[in-house]
Amino acid sequence: MATGSINVSVENIFPLIKKFLYSDHEIFLRELISNATDATLKLKHLTNIGEAKVEYGNPRIEVKVDKENKRLHIIDQGIGMTAEEVEKYINQVAFSGAEEFLEKYKDSAKDSGIIGHFGLGFYSAFMVAEKVEIITKSFKDEPAAHWTCDGSPTYTIEAHDKTERGTEIILHIGEEDTEFLEENRISELLVKYNKFMPVPIKFGTKTETLPKPEGAKEEDPAPTEEVDNIINNPSPAWTKQPSELKDEDYKGFYRELYPMQFEEPLFNIHLNVDYPFNLTGILYFPKLGQDMNMQKDRIQLYQNQVFVTDNVEGIVPEFLTMLRGVIDSPDIPLNVSRSYLQADGAVKKISSYITRKVADKLNSLFKNDREDFEKKWNDIKVVIEYGMLSEDKFFEKADKFALYPTVDDTFFTFDELQEKIKDSQTDKDNKLVILYASDKDEQHAYISAAKDKGYEVLLLDSPIVSHLIQKLETSKENISFVRVDGDHIDNLIKKDEETISKLSDEEKDSLKVDLEKVIPAEKYTVQLEAMDSNASPFMITQPEFMRRMKEMQQTGGGGMNMFGNMPEMYNLIVNTNHDLISEIKDTKTDKKKERLIKQSLDLARLSQNLLKGEELTEFIKRSFEMIK
Repeated sequence: MATGSINVSVENIFPLIKKFLYSDHEIFLRELISNATDATLKLKHLTNIGEAKVEYGNPRIEVKVDKENKRLHIIDQGIGMTAEEVEKYINQVAFSGAEEFLEKYKDSAKDSGIIGHFGLGFYSAFMVAEKVEIITKSFKDEPAAHWTCDGSPTYTIEAHDKTERGTEIILHIGEEDTEFLEENRISELLVKYNKFMPVPIKFGTKTETLPKPEGAKEEDPAPTEEVDNIINNPSPAWTKQPSELKDEDYKGFYRELYPMQFEEPLFNIHLNVDYPFNLTGILYFPKLGQDMNMQKDRIQLYQNQVFVTDNVEGIVPEFLTMLRGVIDSPDIPLNVSRSYLQADGAVKKISSYITRKVADKLNSLFKNDREDFEKKWNDIKVVIEYGMLSEDKFFEKADKFALYPTVDDTFFTFDELQEKIKDSQTDKDNKLVILYASDKDEQHAYISAAKDKGYEVLLLDSPIVSHLIQKLETSKENISFVRVDGDHIDNLIKKDEETISKLSDEEKDSLKVDLEKVIPAEKYTVQLEAMDSNASPFMITQPEFMRRMKEMQQTGGGGMNMFGNMPEMYNLIVNTNHDLISEIKDTKTDKKKERLIKQSLDLARLSQNLLKGEELTEFIKRSFEMIK
């Protein structure tokens, strides 16, 4: 038996390892299983090229919990090590690596910005174990070795009688980490990190029901057998070629990733590139609806089939973090902080590749089956609109397939819309005015007024609409978007013809004075307009600019917060050609005049859902009295 001292300059490296990323002790298992996987795949490579003259067979990794003796075993049938190799790789390489890693990350260790800790490797075992043993037999014809270290810089190494190839690591779990002796906890970690590792991983056994034999009676129990419990799927869908997979395979894999998710995804995008970087993966579009918050952090990042994180911010463009699925790339640097990641050249390329793939897939779905694409539009539009806002390259591509639905459920691309409305909705200054509504029911009266004129009205109701139309107005020539309740329809699309007013200027002036006596000036700006005599007598509108700024404030952006705090201001448009307005003008008694104005204003407020609480109660009481 030999003893030695690990050659490290940091005497207290073990306490440091124990403390390192205290909250993240669980990753030791991922690291040790990654090492076992590497050892197994190395053997495969060496047998393939004829350097290892042994049978590769069907190796697996086994994890065993021995609660009674407080031990955790990780056993592989991989390449194994000779005593000399243990000396080299464990005592020199692993610990000098440990030292270097700790030096580099000691200060940022508490910074959860480090997204992965690969390279912690073997010595992460000391985060949870007071003593670690390695029993290993190389594929070469040499005796097995047994290495033991109790978390101080001294170790022992001696011969061992192990006869089968591979390595067994025995962790003597420390008092503070006994959670790792619970089968449920180990099972949870194996599923979290190792669910798709490329070598089968056995953890205990499970009972399987077999088919009943011919002629068995109904009441006879079905026979069962104990089988190995293999916790992983070594060849998940993303490691295969798209040509090998059918629609059902993609859906099955989605269920494997999200067992608690009951809704099927709408479609998927298979990523597969090996130059100028390596990246495979499958992204799924789930049904998103209008919600922009609940969906994030569902894409899982893997490195060579080992789970790293489900926070892919910085790797996947932000607008796509609402999708689900898997990305696997050995080219994403892991033991780095996120700010470094966002500046990394390879990561930038990966991010723009993913954007391009998503845009191409959406475009082909649109081209190949437009009807189906239109059906799915409301469930995917949030991602597309957010992408158009945040990524210029995506905006350019999306111009071909982004849809603009109307209140009548027809869908136009921007070019089709422009073509359809250019003759009717170009105003006298040669500007194309695009009308839209955000709520079909609440804005019903305004929509009807626009449709009576033969105008198209879009239905744009996602939470970021105000930002999106701002972006469209700045990137397209000579267009403006106006919500239908922004003004009287003739003012929204100004044509040359003017409607003659029934009232003279003097009559208008005195009417305005009467109106302003009753109508609160801090809330309403009174506008007298000559309109069709059958248009509403009183109409409340909210100026487009103010309303849009407030909305943009609420969903982030939109300049200084001055708009967010401004009181609600409305325009009150009074139709001077309506009979009711003539009646108000001609009413002799002030009391009746005031009552007519008040009632008309309240009716206009009611139509805009602005009459609430006590004022609504008063209005109803007053209305009942009037019809008595």
